[in-house]
Amino acid sequence: MTSDTSFAAQIRGHLQQVAGLRTQAADTDRLAAVQAVKRLQAQRFRASYSDLSRSTRTQPALRFFLDELYGEHDFSRRDEQFGRIAGALERLFPAAVGQLAVDLTEMHALTETLDHALASHWQVLPAEAGSAERYILAWRRCGARRERERQLAVVQHMGAELQRLTRMRSLRLGLRMMRKPAEAAGLDALQHFLESGFDAFAALGDASSFLRTIAQREAQWIETLFDAPLADACHRLDVELSRAAP
Repeated sequence: MTSDTSFAAQIRGHLQQVAGLRTQAADTDRLAAVQAVKRLQAQRFRASYSDLSRSTRTQPALRFFLDELYGEHDFSRRDEQFGRIAGALERLFPAAVGQLAVDLTEMHALTETLDHALASHWQVLPAEAGSAERYILAWRRCGARRERERQLAVVQHMGAELQRLTRMRSLRLGLRMMRKPAEAAGLDALQHFLESGFDAFAALGDASSFLRTIAQREAQWIETLFDAPLADACHRLDVELSRAAP
């Protein structure tokens, strides 16, 4: 089993990577491009999983993924809390939460790295190209296919681990008992992440079909965005984005 010292080292390493990206983006006026990329991706996710969002069983788990993993939100408060307690993770929270925290911060660092790299190409492409074409061209110039596949693999592992952990009633009870101490210690954002994930996957029950759907759809999008003829890829993304329009 991995020790909490190595948990701490991994967590802090991932969070330092994210902090460095934020600083770099602010210094290079890239923040607006990063936000544009995140908004477009969030719009595509909403369309791609609109069927899951309409199901009372899958909606909480989908909302957890879209809000806590791929969200447009500023996660700096949660990052600060994770970094602050990384070295005492097993003392403050049940030990089984350690690897979940590592997965979250790896996913966070991967997502931010890819979003910032994509945004650097988005910035220099003409806006007249249209959002779909601009995004796909930026995606292809960015490359990083292996990182995209790793991002999807980490999501799958997190989902499977959340399903396993939610079956441990003592762990869920322990998390609920941590609510007030966590709030008093200024760890409310971290507590919210943990509880929302556990509650969502407890409501989901067997997560295999849900996770398989995400794996299949995202693998198809990875293939389309990398390999499909540009006109076909742009048409498909335009159609998908229009489905999520208000």
